[in-house]
Amino acid sequence: MILLTVLFLCIISTYSASVKGHTTGPSLNNDKLYKFSYSTEVYVDRVKASLQKSAGYRLSSGVDVNLLWRNPDNDDDQLVKVTIKDVQVENVNERPAAKNIFKGKNTEKIIGKEYLQALQRPMVLELVRGQVKNLYSYENEPAFTQNIKRGLASLFQLQLHSGPAHEVDISGKCNTTYHVRQDQVTKIKDLVSCEIEKQGFTSHNRILDVSMKATSATIYVLEDSFFKSIKAEENYALALTSRRKPGAKIVSKQRLELKSVEAGPGLIAGKQVAGVVKTLDSSYVAVSLVAEPVKSECKKCPSLSEHWKSIREQMYPEKLSKAEAAKSFLSFIQNIRKATKEEILQLIRSEKKELLPQIVDAVTSAQTLESLEAMLEFLDFKDESTSLLQERFLYACGFASHPSETLLKSLTAKFKEDIANEEIRETLVTVMGALIRKLCDREGCKLPAVVEAKRLILNRLEKAKKDDNVRMYLLALKNALLPEAIPLLLKYAESEEGPISNLAATALQRYDPSFLTKEVKETMNRIYHQNRRVHEKTLRTTAAAIILNSDPSYMEVKNILLSIGELPLEMNKYMLSMIQDILHFEMPSSKTIRRVLKDMRAHNYDRFSKMGSSSAYSGYITRGPDVSSTYSLDILYSGSGILRRSNMNIRIFDRNAELHAIQVVIEAQGLESIIAATPDEGEENLDSYAGMSAILFDVQLRPVTFFQGYGDLMSKMLSATGDLMNVVKGLILLTDYSQEIQLQSGPRASVEFLGGLAIDISGGMEFSLWYRESKTTIKNRVAMFIAGNTEVDSFFVKTGIETTFEVETALDFISTVQFSQYPFLVCMQMDRVDSPSRSYVTKYESLPSGRRYTARRGKAELLAGSEYPLHQENSNMCRKVIGAKSDSSSSWF
Repeated sequence: MILLTVLFLCIISTYSASVKGHTTGPSLNNDKLYKFSYSTEVYVDRVKASLQKSAGYRLSSGVDVNLLWRNPDNDDDQLVKVTIKDVQVENVNERPAAKNIFKGKNTEKIIGKEYLQALQRPMVLELVRGQVKNLYSYENEPAFTQNIKRGLASLFQLQLHSGPAHEVDISGKCNTTYHVRQDQVTKIKDLVSCEIEKQGFTSHNRILDVSMKATSATIYVLEDSFFKSIKAEENYALALTSRRKPGAKIVSKQRLELKSVEAGPGLIAGKQVAGVVKTLDSSYVAVSLVAEPVKSECKKCPSLSEHWKSIREQMYPEKLSKAEAAKSFLSFIQNIRKATKEEILQLIRSEKKELLPQIVDAVTSAQTLESLEAMLEFLDFKDESTSLLQERFLYACGFASHPSETLLKSLTAKFKEDIANEEIRETLVTVMGALIRKLCDREGCKLPAVVEAKRLILNRLEKAKKDDNVRMYLLALKNALLPEAIPLLLKYAESEEGPISNLAATALQRYDPSFLTKEVKETMNRIYHQNRRVHEKTLRTTAAAIILNSDPSYMEVKNILLSIGELPLEMNKYMLSMIQDILHFEMPSSKTIRRVLKDMRAHNYDRFSKMGSSSAYSGYITRGPDVSSTYSLDILYSGSGILRRSNMNIRIFDRNAELHAIQVVIEAQGLESIIAATPDEGEENLDSYAGMSAILFDVQLRPVTFFQGYGDLMSKMLSATGDLMNVVKGLILLTDYSQEIQLQSGPRASVEFLGGLAIDISGGMEFSLWYRESKTTIKNRVAMFIAGNTEVDSFFVKTGIETTFEVETALDFISTVQFSQYPFLVCMQMDRVDSPSRSYVTKYESLPSGRRYTARRGKAELLAGSEYPLHQENSNMCRKVIGAKSDSSSSWF
């Protein structure tokens, strides 16, 4: 009895998990003609917009289906003839006649007579156990009509029991999951898993990239062992990670509904599929069910030179701080990507000098083989007179969104050749480091060009004797972030002094904490606590920052806190400020610090009441549900009131990624002799030096020197004009996303997002011995333009949505120090000017004839300028400094 019960339950469960009466696939009745209505709809709009207002189109038709042949040895092996007929094309939504691009045009005029005939030629499917084993069509049929047929044929694939499956259809080889309930089957396709030839590229950093969510579901309703209705829908939602509003979506729908069943033609006799197909029509050939790429040609696109003439006025140096310059830069890149090497060279060689740097930015950013070959042929690195163009080329390579192995190989070859300008040589190897990291991040660490470049940098660093060469290779490693370089960086951080040790330590600071091993932390502790030798305080504070940012132990934090009070005056104040900032900003080590602060030996008035003017502070610029941005400002002085280091950072991050957008560091040393002051411990033998270093979008740039040595210092002071020194100026391609999406209804969609930046960062230091005052200034001028175009191209009609966003802004950081008394007065100011922004959304539909419908909406805003808040102590000092300034204090020398 128990055995019978179990058997009964098994039968019931099998029945409920499959469609009644069938265990394989759908089956057609002999001598019957199934008449269906079929429609495909495409919608394109903003992500959260209603489909009722979307741009798009509907293709509708009748579909006749009949059984041609059934394998006499296997009922599940069937040949089915499918014929599309009575095709109509119309708007997907009701629209007034004046806005209807299809008004007055019949289907033959819209699609074209030959294409319509091809679309309505029958296709033959071999169905085996619910899968389309073979698709037979005509060999020379246009790809776009074949793809529409493939989209319809893919609907005929069906598994009649619940569970996962691997299927090949128009989207490629995909993972699918079936859910069966009586006569209804739901198929969920994992579009991300689909294996199909993909075209395009993405941006290197996730923050600058585009996120895409894709879903696909098909609901089958069966009747009498065959389809009663099929409804399929796939959705794609795309948005910039850094700016999700407005984004774009594509919705593709298919609907196949049975209208009637009539008497149809009889079966064809035969034992083999091939013979039956040849009997039907000898012109039939087996074609893949996977879509084939379709590329439409641009018939009225301007040539490269014509396009350049249209944007030329926007590319002069004095206009680069405007959003229009960034917009023109992006459109120029798109045109360059279609140009030949000869066309690019002809344009470059015919233009005047003041516009050449902007052309170099765009040509290099295009990142095609033709554009790279053109630049390498045009630039002569043995000619020092073109150093500016060489530098712009190299930095554009460093900012490459999707660098190739060929690019790194080309730069490595150039580095081995003669280079006239040593600064260009330093920039080149620094950029090589950035390319190594980007290629390694995309699993390209074992590529021959990457292996060679890594070996070259590491070997030459080990053999370097001159400080300039050591610094050059350390800069490359600061960009490359190679795990195997950590022992070398530790050696230089601990055994050297001045700029070299600082550079090695700041390189280690850029590594992810997961790479900071026990050996790294031990070395940083020795440096901070000076266990083996005396170190300068800029190095010691960097070592402390590394320890506190790499999951410090209770004792490591406690030892750092206990050291406060025994440090040089300004370092005491700086370390206190750093600890308070970690607690204020809830950084990862804040929990451990709070535990240590419960111990009164570490947390007491004597330790936390130290005087000084050095500080460290972090705050939010923006804080949103998806992406946030932060700023940090820290400044360290010597005991005599002279600046040692000023560090400004802006970071952008989401839940999974982070982008170091900007870092500007001004460092100075050995300046105590100017005011006859005594250097701090460990800094007695440092040469007079001041310079500026910058990181821009995760790429370390070549540092700029203000002066080197006492003689150079006095010369610069006596001839100073107060002008700022430029660190970086140019056009940068930030977001670079291009993808092709195969829709399961047949058409192909293209998605392209480009983001460009026109940037100018400059800085400087000024001294007034008369007023015993120093001033550090960093100015950032930025204009950004982002453009997105999501388009579905069905060959006979295009529909899409264009989104643009532009903003112009400026961010200034000014630090003023009055060192006529102690504690000296320090005022730090971080200001943003009024920032105008504009955004537009344009939906469109167009026919090859030129008839077009567009709907455009725009929004303009003015983001009011503001002074970013720092700590209260800074605000109090600024009141004193600004109030004490006399009208004549602007006389600097």
